Amino acid sequence: MEVYLDNSATTRVRSEAIEEMVRVMDINYGNPSSIHLKGYEAEKILNEARHNVAELINCEDSEIVFTSGGTESNNLALRGIAEIMKKRGNHIISSKIEHPSVLNVLKQLEEEGFVVTYLDVDEAGKIDLKELKEAISSKTILISIMSVNNEIGTIEPVESIAVLTAQYELAVFHVDGVQAAGKIEINVKNDNIHLLSLSGHKIHGPKGIGALYIKKKVRIKPIILGGGQERNLRSGTENLPGIAGFGIACKLSKEEFKGNAERLRILKKRLYDGISAEIRDIHLNGPEINDGAPQILNVSFPGVKSEVLLHALEEKGIYVSPGSACSNRKNGVSHVLKSIGLKRELAESAIRFSFGYFNTEEEIDYTVSVLKEKVSFLRKYMRR
Repeated sequence: MEVYLDNSATTRVRSEAIEEMVRVMDINYGNPSSIHLKGYEAEKILNEARHNVAELINCEDSEIVFTSGGTESNNLALRGIAEIMKKRGNHIISSKIEHPSVLNVLKQLEEEGFVVTYLDVDEAGKIDLKELKEAISSKTILISIMSVNNEIGTIEPVESIAVLTAQYELAVFHVDGVQAAGKIEINVKNDNIHLLSLSGHKIHGPKGIGALYIKKKVRIKPIILGGGQERNLRSGTENLPGIAGFGIACKLSKEEFKGNAERLRILKKRLYDGISAEIRDIHLNGPEINDGAPQILNVSFPGVKSEVLLHALEEKGIYVSPGSACSNRKNGVSHVLKSIGLKRELAESAIRFSFGYFNTEEEIDYTVSVLKEKVSFLRKYMRR
């Protein structure tokens, strides 16, 4: 049996999205900027996809800018605001558990003279609103906090952060919503979010496509210049097949949201209950089982190194991750697990299980049985 439990790294593309992408590549292959019929047909597809993305997060179609993915969206949001606001303020606030596509941009901005406050998080991965309130000043131009953490599934208090942000005229609120879309409710209007990043391949759409929501009247400086596509905010011929597939994935995520989120939570709890019942001495990392995002479970198996267990599971057709796929080829303990104060032995034995549309209860039960066998064997072997 093959069991893919690394859906926070990437997801299998839904057949509906694949069919739409093939149709666009084969038939509607025109350039949306062309002024002939083929261009018009392509533009229509572009507009339909934009509408589907906007519907998923409750915004106007004109507030969606297509990018190459979550990383580019985060780069555009942070650098675009920093560049356009630098004459008015130089202070940015974020947290210590953000994705590298946020943290590495912030590092670069610090080298250019910006001052960044990195908020601490508690053992569940949540920021402290009091600390945030104390950090905001008249120089603060940007607050960037992720909605759902990609390693431990913490859901940050986005609505409360937006309320605090609104008290300061200059501050723009950016949310990395890559792991949240389709899994928890996102309503950028109600939550008063100014910028929100999305990625196609995290919601069973294709890789290489994403979007940035930019609230009307929020000014941002482009980081890619050229022909002026996407309202001059992201130049370059649009990746129409990717956009079409992304649009279908957003449409399906919207239509199936409630049932899918509930099913993911059931799978997550089934796996955790099975592990707890069958394997002694384990540790749940991050929020309590019912508090975090429905699709992410992070558990440590003390006495077994993460990478060793990952490959032992791989032998049985089970695919998991020791942490974020964007950083787990690098040496050292995850910055997220460090930030929640996890002891080194627990951090080095952590496994992230992340669930998606195609997972079944049968797969979860198989995973529990293989984990029981492999953890028991490896603990005996590694303690010799």
